[in-house]
Amino acid sequence: MFSHLHTHTEYSMLDGSNKIKDYIKRVKELGMTSAAITDHGVMYGAVNFYKTAIAEGIKPIIGCEVYVAPGSRLDKSKKEERYHHLVLLAETTEGYYNLQKICSQGFIDGFYYKPRIDEEVLRRYSNGIICLTACLAGELPKLILEGKKDEEIKFIEKYKKIFGKQNLFLEIQDHGIAEEKLVITEMMRLGKETDTPLVATNDCHYTLAEDAEAHDVLLCIQTGKMLDDPDRMRYEGGQYYVKSEQEMRELFPYAADAVENSAKIAERCNVEIEFHVTKMPAYDVPEGYTAKTYLQKLCYDGLKSRYPDNWEPLTDKLSYELSVIEKMGYVEYFLIVWDFINYARKNGIPVGPGRGSAAGSLVSYTTGITNIDPMKYELLFERFLNPERVSMPDIDVDFCFERRQEVIDYVGRKYGNDKVVQIVTFGTLAAKGVIRDVGRVMDLPYAFVDSIAKMVPNELNITLSKALEMNPEFRKLYQEDEQVHHLIDMCKRLEGLPRHTSMHAAGVVICQKSADEFVPLSRGSDGSIVTQFTMTTLEELGLLKMDFLGLRTLTVIHDAVKFIENTTGRHIDVDVIDYNDPKVLASIGTGRTEGVFQLESAGMKSFMKELRPQNLED
Repeated sequence: MFSHLHTHTEYSMLDGSNKIKDYIKRVKELGMTSAAITDHGVMYGAVNFYKTAIAEGIKPIIGCEVYVAPGSRLDKSKKEERYHHLVLLAETTEGYYNLQKICSQGFIDGFYYKPRIDEEVLRRYSNGIICLTACLAGELPKLILEGKKDEEIKFIEKYKKIFGKQNLFLEIQDHGIAEEKLVITEMMRLGKETDTPLVATNDCHYTLAEDAEAHDVLLCIQTGKMLDDPDRMRYEGGQYYVKSEQEMRELFPYAADAVENSAKIAERCNVEIEFHVTKMPAYDVPEGYTAKTYLQKLCYDGLKSRYPDNWEPLTDKLSYELSVIEKMGYVEYFLIVWDFINYARKNGIPVGPGRGSAAGSLVSYTTGITNIDPMKYELLFERFLNPERVSMPDIDVDFCFERRQEVIDYVGRKYGNDKVVQIVTFGTLAAKGVIRDVGRVMDLPYAFVDSIAKMVPNELNITLSKALEMNPEFRKLYQEDEQVHHLIDMCKRLEGLPRHTSMHAAGVVICQKSADEFVPLSRGSDGSIVTQFTMTTLEELGLLKMDFLGLRTLTVIHDAVKFIENTTGRHIDVDVIDYNDPKVLASIGTGRTEGVFQLESAGMKSFMKELRPQNLED
């Protein structure tokens, strides 16, 4: 059997067009039972790949093609030789978590053009990892091409010491490049001389052989070049696709063992990723309390304060909510949220009254997490937390746009900056954008490309296939104009690929231990540390994700209150104002609601004129 152990997916951004779903589907079609992911320096797609493979009955092998600095990762002065490639595969679950730490280190302190690591990092986190010597950009192939035979042996001895004798494999590839033939010959000699096994791989960057042209376009988008530029970067020969076992055996008839070793390595790799097991950070309660008794104290104190005249009839409801929260393991969750909201209020940072289903909880109201009375509005706690549906509670909190970061900084100080990290999000090659990107690379006139992009309807989550169905003019042009047909076909192959990373506008993850114990980390464009996994993946992994939303409306209200106080001397407390002031309601009924949160769109203005609300409930 053969297994692909050197594969770049869509998460080798603008370098791989091999979409995870297509890759796994192809591997299955070819009758293979396992496959690896080895994106360049990152693990963005690891969990998505793992889940997709398992769902299709394919064994997932989690790996990474890392960038190794020639000396120390901290040395950022070398211009010529900045890094070498090295393929690392997680053999065990410990190896998987070590691989996450290796990838994190590349970004945290080794970043120089690429996220680089060094031998010191590899030695520290080598347990449970199998090492392959990589493509022509690997250090060993480079030494071979430079004819440094003594250095070749030293390299092999060094890496055997780092990973263990049984965990180093000499990697051979054949994409029709002359240098690869020289490397293969020398690798076979070195394998015998040093008793080191070989493994055959194909450097997959796209799924099917016919995807080569679209991948070429993608490389041009990455490098900002035109397709007809003779000096641009390209992958010559069209051999970087997911090959069948038969094709691999025909490529290496003289090295059958190297082909079979791929399956032997795959057999050894057994990683288990745990899902939906909550990893809640501990909240440090005052002396004499447990987390449970402290939350109870906050709630019952708040109950008496919120309902001074009729708190006793509500004790049963409060007790029920607390029992559900305790049973589901979310006591610390509420304390953590209460604590940072309490910090914001104490420090004059405007906080929203509450949004979403959390407002249905008496616990939320009595602790001051929300300022909306669930009894008055007959809101349901079960919409927020339900023992029948086990999922992490989700309390989104609005903060003053200008001071939101102060709250995040406070959380970082309280739990440790290494445990509090913001979350990555991906920009993709979406329908309109991909037409413009591909059109530019093909050197088509801007006005022509722009006119085609504008045929895609302005609709959320629109795809090119949907656009062709919805717009007859677009469909006719696609069917009748050869140039447009070719352009859109290229776009369809690349549509949906991640284009760049950015930081999620609100998401923050708070971990029990250093964040790199649970997730790989990277750097955002502003240099701040972010997770390599998206918000939904972090939730699936059981990590505590919070939304710290920055809301300009809160800033506007805060500034208005301050302005009124400065000019009239009158202080207004927005938490206790009359929400049924007839003059305000009459004003809303005129439809002149520019700048009024959620009532300022044309549709809402028109509706307010018809509705003429008489109270907040309206």
